[in-house]
Amino acid sequence: MSFYVKHKKPLLRRRSNLVKLLQASLDYVGVFAILRMLIIYRTGAMTSDDAIMLLVLTGIMAISYEYFGIYRNNADFISKTAALFQAWSVSFLGLVGLFYLSREGEDYSRLFLLEMYVIGFVAQLGFHAAVKSVHHALVRNSPQVNNVLIIGEGALADFLRFKISSNLWMGERVVGMVSLTEHAEYDTEASQSPVLGGIGDLPQLVAQHQIDIVYIVVPLDASGILPRIYQFLLDKYITIHWVPDIFSLRLVNHSVSELSGIPVLTLSETPLVGLNRIAKLMEDMLLSSIILLMIAPILLTIAVLIRLDSPGPVFYRQKRTGWNGKVFRIWKFRSMYVQSEQEGATVKQAEKNDPRVTRVGAFIRRTSLDELPQIFNVLSGDMSLVGPRPHAIQHDAEYSRRINDYFARLHIKPGMTGLAQVRGLRGETRDINLMIQRVESDIEYINHWSIWLDLSIMLGTLKKLADKNAY
Repeated sequence: MSFYVKHKKPLLRRRSNLVKLLQASLDYVGVFAILRMLIIYRTGAMTSDDAIMLLVLTGIMAISYEYFGIYRNNADFISKTAALFQAWSVSFLGLVGLFYLSREGEDYSRLFLLEMYVIGFVAQLGFHAAVKSVHHALVRNSPQVNNVLIIGEGALADFLRFKISSNLWMGERVVGMVSLTEHAEYDTEASQSPVLGGIGDLPQLVAQHQIDIVYIVVPLDASGILPRIYQFLLDKYITIHWVPDIFSLRLVNHSVSELSGIPVLTLSETPLVGLNRIAKLMEDMLLSSIILLMIAPILLTIAVLIRLDSPGPVFYRQKRTGWNGKVFRIWKFRSMYVQSEQEGATVKQAEKNDPRVTRVGAFIRRTSLDELPQIFNVLSGDMSLVGPRPHAIQHDAEYSRRINDYFARLHIKPGMTGLAQVRGLRGETRDINLMIQRVESDIEYINHWSIWLDLSIMLGTLKKLADKNAY
C-alpha cells in the first residue's frame, strides 16, 4: 500500500525568524499589559469594556503593523522608529475612531487617551531597543558565523554585499565575489569583498573558504547560467539564494506576489488595484465636488471674459491619451483665437509671446486657470486631481519615439496637476531633456503613489500657479 502526501506548501513564503516572532509577541502582550496597568492605576479597576478595548487595539495593531512591514523591515533604528510611529499612530487612531463611532469612547477622557498613546509608543520603542541590543550581543558573541559568497557583479551585487556586511545580526560574513566569466583574476584592490575568481573556480572557492551560503545575483540576459551553478551547489549542502537582477529595467510599481503557490515577480503594474483604486476614486469624487462648488463663480467669470475678448466657444476640447491608453476629450478654457484644426494635424506647443494667444488667454494660461474645466474630466472619471499631465496625442507619438518607456507614465490616470508640475516642469518643452525629466517625475509618482503624496502635490500646486514657464 502506497502512502501519498500532497505537497501544499506555497513556493512564496516568508522565512520564519524567531527574533521577529519574539518582537511581535512582546509588542502585543507588552502593550496590553502596560495599558492594563495604566487603566487600573487611573480608575482603580479594569472592566470588561476595558479588556475588549485593549483586545481590539492589539487586533488593529496586527493589521497595521503587517501593512507597514514592522516585522519585515531590517532598517536602522531611526527608520524603524519612524515606521513604528506611523503604524502605532494609525492603530491608535483607528481604535479611537471605532470607539467614538460606537459611542464607547465617551468613557475615556482625551487626556487619558493621550497618556495611553504616548506610554504605548514609548513602551514599544523600549521593547524594540532591548530586543535589538540583546540580539546583536548574541550574534557578536556567537562562534557560528556563516561564510557567504556572492556570485555576480555590478551595482546590485555590491549593494547586497553592503547590506549583509552592515547587518551583523544576520550572522553572515561575505568572503568575496565571483565573476560570471569562466575564470577571473583575483582583484586585490577590492579589499572589502574581492573578486575571488570566476564560475569555473567555484569548486575550489567553496572548499577553500568553507562556504555556507551563496547569493546568485544574475541579470536577466545571463539567466541561462543558473542551472549549471545550481546543480553544482545543490550537492554541497549550501544554502542557495537567487537575487534576480531586474533593476536595469524601467520598473513601474514592481512587487512580488503569489498565484496559486507560484511566485510572481511583477515588473510593471498600476498602483490603482484593489482598495487603492477605491481610495483614489473616493479622493477624486469628494475633493473635486468640493472644489467645483468653490470655483463655480471663477469658472463663470472666466467664461464671460473669454466671450467678450474674442469670438468663438468658451471651451476647447482636444483628444488626449489617458489611463491604459484610453483616448478621451479634455476640457479647457479657450485661450487662443479660433483656428481651423484638421484631424491629425501637427499641434504646435504654445511659446512665449505666441500671437495665437488672446489677451484673456495669456492671463489664464500664465495662472493655469485655463485648466480649471478639467474638474469635469475628473468627475467623469477620465482624469484624476493628481497624476501625470495628459499631452496631445501628436505629442505622445513624437515623444514616444524619442524617449524610452514614455508610455509607462500611463499606468495611472492623468491628472490636473502632478509631481512634475510642482517641480516646475511645465509649459513649453523645446529641450527634450525637460520632457525626460517630466517622464521621470511621472514614473516616480506612480512608484510612490499614496493619498498623502496626492495631498502634498495639491498643496505644492498652489505655490506654482503663477509659474513663469507657462505661456
